[in-house]
Amino acid sequence: MNTKEVAYSILELAIVSEGNSIQKTLHNSLSLAKEAEKYNYKRIWFAEHHNSDNIASSATSLLIGYVAENTNTIRLGSGGIMLPNHSPLIIAEQFGTLAHLYPDRIDLGLGRAPGTDPQTAQAIRSDFMQAAHSFPEEVAKIQRYFSLENKKSKIRAVIAEGTDVPIYILGSSPDSAHLAAKEGLPYAFASHFASTHLHNALRIYKQEFQPSSFLEKPYTIAGVNVIIADTDKEAEKLFTSLIKMFVGVLTGARDPIQPPTEMNEEMKELLHHPSINQMLKYSFVGSKQTVKNQVKSFLEDTKVDELIVVSTMYHSEDRIKSTRLFAEVMVEINEDK
Repeated sequence: MNTKEVAYSILELAIVSEGNSIQKTLHNSLSLAKEAEKYNYKRIWFAEHHNSDNIASSATSLLIGYVAENTNTIRLGSGGIMLPNHSPLIIAEQFGTLAHLYPDRIDLGLGRAPGTDPQTAQAIRSDFMQAAHSFPEEVAKIQRYFSLENKKSKIRAVIAEGTDVPIYILGSSPDSAHLAAKEGLPYAFASHFASTHLHNALRIYKQEFQPSSFLEKPYTIAGVNVIIADTDKEAEKLFTSLIKMFVGVLTGARDPIQPPTEMNEEMKELLHHPSINQMLKYSFVGSKQTVKNQVKSFLEDTKVDELIVVSTMYHSEDRIKSTRLFAEVMVEINEDK
């Protein structure tokens, strides 16, 4: 294992549980962020999703501002802004504004996917496919708008110029690894649902990385699902809500998150379905010690610099507890080095 300390962070989708309002869900996201800040999580990023009954993180920059205003030190950012959905100029202005209001705390993670179904992507932006194919050029526009040199341009995002907003490339395939490496940018991989290409993407990124004014050496972040409870059995029960959510992803259902059930034979059979099993491969579920062993093995295998955790559970209280216990796990892992 690497001797360096591994940072730990949270990826928040503002998951809507059955019976909860969206308002309550968003307040729960703030409660989670406050807990994360208390236990020294490095950052909390908000994903961008659309047209889904079970995900409330649609207006990413607004959520970042809401949580930043009500916390003090934790970094806030996007995991990510799905750039083909947006004008690069407007995104630069939004995140430049956030950087002025909350200096040294704002990250901008950029992804290529729509964060929704094809029909909704078309409704968001009619030329979505063209913008997706132009992702590298769109990233370059963002970088230009943030640069001081752009003051001489006829098209400017004045409020963004010279602000300190680190840009991260997000991905779930090797394509993004090539781009992050070429541009010398940090790289975050969505292995919490796209496990197939993780190792290949990390290899490509590290082999092809070119130092830049932003980053001297590669920096990697991996997404993982984490559910920790007092016992393995209790954690496995909580895990059933996530299993059912992924079944919904595959069947096209976007229902709110369902309450947990016992990990019975039916649930085990669902978990072992090839598609579900592959998507949830990097899910660390169990007691503190069980998850610690799983995380140590993952870190030895991938040597990533940072873990970004998704904890999908029905009850907010269970998420808060798991967040605290995972921080304890990471402190112990880092102390063991």
